[in-house]
Amino acid sequence: MTFCPASIALCTLSVLSLSFGGESKARSCSEVRQAYNAKGFSLVNVPHQEISGEHLRVCPQGYTCCTIEMEEKLSQQSKVEFENLVEETSHNIRTTFVSRHKKFDEFFLELLDNSEKSLNSMFTRTYGKLYMQNSEVFQDLFTELKRYYTGGNVNLEEMLNDFWSRLLERMFQLLNSQYHFTDDYLECVSKYTDQLKPFGDVPRKLKAQVTRAFIAARTFVQGLMVGREVANRVAKVIPACIRALTRMLYCPYCRGMPGLKPCHNYCHNVMRGCLANQADLDAEWNVFIDAMLLVADRLEGPFNIEAVIEPIDVKISEAIMTMQDNSMQVSAKVFQGCGQPKPSSMGRSARGISDVFNARFRPYTPEERPTTAAGTSLERLVIDIKEKLKESKRFWSNLPDDICAKGKLTESDEEQCWNSHTKGRYFPEVVKDGLTNQANNPEVDVDITRPDTLIRQQIMALRVMTNKLKNAYNGNDIYFQDSSDEGSASGSGSGCPDGCTTEFVFVGTEAPVIGADRSDERAAAAGKSASPRPTRLLVMAALALPLWALQTRWR
Repeated sequence: MTFCPASIALCTLSVLSLSFGGESKARSCSEVRQAYNAKGFSLVNVPHQEISGEHLRVCPQGYTCCTIEMEEKLSQQSKVEFENLVEETSHNIRTTFVSRHKKFDEFFLELLDNSEKSLNSMFTRTYGKLYMQNSEVFQDLFTELKRYYTGGNVNLEEMLNDFWSRLLERMFQLLNSQYHFTDDYLECVSKYTDQLKPFGDVPRKLKAQVTRAFIAARTFVQGLMVGREVANRVAKVIPACIRALTRMLYCPYCRGMPGLKPCHNYCHNVMRGCLANQADLDAEWNVFIDAMLLVADRLEGPFNIEAVIEPIDVKISEAIMTMQDNSMQVSAKVFQGCGQPKPSSMGRSARGISDVFNARFRPYTPEERPTTAAGTSLERLVIDIKEKLKESKRFWSNLPDDICAKGKLTESDEEQCWNSHTKGRYFPEVVKDGLTNQANNPEVDVDITRPDTLIRQQIMALRVMTNKLKNAYNGNDIYFQDSSDEGSASGSGSGCPDGCTTEFVFVGTEAPVIGADRSDERAAAAGKSASPRPTRLLVMAALALPLWALQTRWR
């Protein structure tokens, strides 16, 4: 009777011994070696069978297929792959801003070039030698418009007023060529421009349309440039979460399961920790996108630069005809105000001047007019960019979701995925996005008291640009420091070198900008000639101007 119990005990011990021995037997690392080699790493010193893992610093320290050197290399690989994931996921938004900035910039510059060519061609054909002798007045107009668009420090109102004053001086001399006029006398003539209205209502209407259209066009292109730069820089921010990335992406290798993908929610926690600062950009980014969409609406509607610039030659010709028709009354009032000029010793210096000005100007027909960039139109460009801008909203807060898409990086089967320790379900809850919500992130140790400096700089750049866009929407101008002053103009429509998005000077083109009370100090510091600060009475009067400007149309 004593034999059987002893036999049973002996058998039991033998089974337990065999079972323990089977579990403790090291497993093969062949799959790991194959996967590791496929990443481009050498198999020298890579174990063929599992070894004790006390040396591991990141991955679980049970039996492992990883040496300390392998874990280090896989950590570096995690960093590279994370950068590639962010780069790939943000590729569309970055290329959208790059390509659309290029298209709009080319379109606006070619629009200006074609308009100048059109005016030059038609004025040469209509006015002949008289135009060619005075063509620099018109060339200077387009030069200044281009300089403004490409980031130059140009006050559009003053520049347009100067154009009409110069045109009045030239025409007054041509229409009264029997007299000799001194420079002082011509300066007196130009002072009567507003009072006499020699060109009718054209200058007022054209000024309202040109200023608001150019402000909107330039600001919109600068907004595309800022969006491009912010997206590029933010996508390159490297977070201090390499340990968490390594544990998620490559610790399955060390556990002998190289093909095992991370659980979906596990990936979310890791990415929300790693991309916490990027998510904090989202609020300011969305406000910026909304402001871009508002200005885009203006570009299609009342601030359409294409509708303003294409017929500018016809409008200037109309003004010249009006001056010709009213030349006697204008001359009489000037003589009364500035004094009787002395007769010219040569008499009339040119014959048939009135006949030349009476030759009615014929603009291009639609078939003759040059096409704009890529044969497109502003309307098509705006419709396209508005769709792309809408798609880019909430991009930064959605970035972890996009990276952790099921089937792409993570495993769709919640029971057969890597949960940071082994194969199985991931139980912790997913934390919310943003830096402050990472205090309880179970996967990433995030210092919520130290926001990323570069991200904060991009938030400020977006804030500055949004302010500029909102002012442009209302027809007001805020222009950046003239990059050409330092010889650093980039040649693009932005005219702004890298990083200049935080340097700006406030200037009210049609109305003063609220909150810009230090504009004179900034302008003085930058060596700029800023307009004097308006009195309170002038400010109140000027504030009514944008409402009038928005209602102005060519009749």
